[in-house]
Amino acid sequence: MKIKEITDYLESLAPLSSQESYDNCGLLVGDASLEVTNALLTLDCTEAIVEEAERKGCNLIIAHHPIVFKGLKKLNGKNYVERTILSAIRKNIAIYAIHTNLDNYRFGVNHEIAERIGLTNVRILQPKTEVLSKLAVYCPTTHVNKVAQALFAAGAGRIGNYSECSFEAEGTGAFKPEEGSNPVIGQQGTREQLAETKLEVLCSNHHLNAIVSAMLSAHPYEEVAYDLLPLNNLNSYEGSGMIGTLAQPMPSTDFLQLLKDRFHTGCIRHTALVRDNIQTVAFCGGSGSFLLPQAIRQKADIYITGDFKYHEFFDAENHLIIADIGHYESEQFTPNLLNRILKKKFINFAPHLSEVSTNPINYF
Repeated sequence: MKIKEITDYLESLAPLSSQESYDNCGLLVGDASLEVTNALLTLDCTEAIVEEAERKGCNLIIAHHPIVFKGLKKLNGKNYVERTILSAIRKNIAIYAIHTNLDNYRFGVNHEIAERIGLTNVRILQPKTEVLSKLAVYCPTTHVNKVAQALFAAGAGRIGNYSECSFEAEGTGAFKPEEGSNPVIGQQGTREQLAETKLEVLCSNHHLNAIVSAMLSAHPYEEVAYDLLPLNNLNSYEGSGMIGTLAQPMPSTDFLQLLKDRFHTGCIRHTALVRDNIQTVAFCGGSGSFLLPQAIRQKADIYITGDFKYHEFFDAENHLIIADIGHYESEQFTPNLLNRILKKKFINFAPHLSEVSTNPINYF
């Protein structure tokens, strides 16, 4: 199996186009056409991780955080980033990063957190906009099912937990083939009219090229009439953070203890316990202070994330409890998530989970 087969599958779930503008996801080091000996899954890629990959016979490292985050002007080993890259190149080990595109994926990093806490009725806290389009295509009524199935197979027509969603309207199409045309129906110089169907489907912009290509291939006409309309709808399957509910309310101190146990953290920084009980829980893996207004707006009892700054704790203003469990602690199970994703797709592939803790923060 080639590296490209693995990365293509990961990107079919979490497209590179869904990463945030500041991010640097994808294959950072290595040749995508190489055969994979095995893969090492980790939160961060460091020199110790490259050494672990070599020991375990892995020529591919899949990390959540990109080792190359800003542009490199030199590569001479003056810092840990350059030393890690040089080591990977010398050992012919590829490095792949799947960061904010996996954060924004409906069943990505935050879904893993929800599972660990035991939440139900989970939804995205801040769904993205301007990532959807509507495709309307006109085709002979006799061919509408073929075109629709091609669109669905390419990923169109999905709304939340529903698939193969579409709208059809019957009408009359008219056209006159001119010189140089090769019409499937009718003949040059004669205006034709026939029963046509307007077929409308919702599309993710990440898959738009593939969807349009599939539609054109399935359509019988030489020249296809279709419209692409950008939408500002919220996409419930893509966005930042999540919010869900506990099956039963839990005393605040008990819930904080649950977080300590489930996320193996010796320290939780939190605001005043302005809720006696916790039931509605908002959260975001990594650095999520930017989502605090959304958590307040959606009436969460507690908001869980990492990397809150001192003055940002004041912004809770007694609307809810902020619980900072740490950046590493909130995302530490991402390799487990990637392991399940890959094993489900590639049945005979058994990647390794890194045994090296890359958390740079220690607690005394």
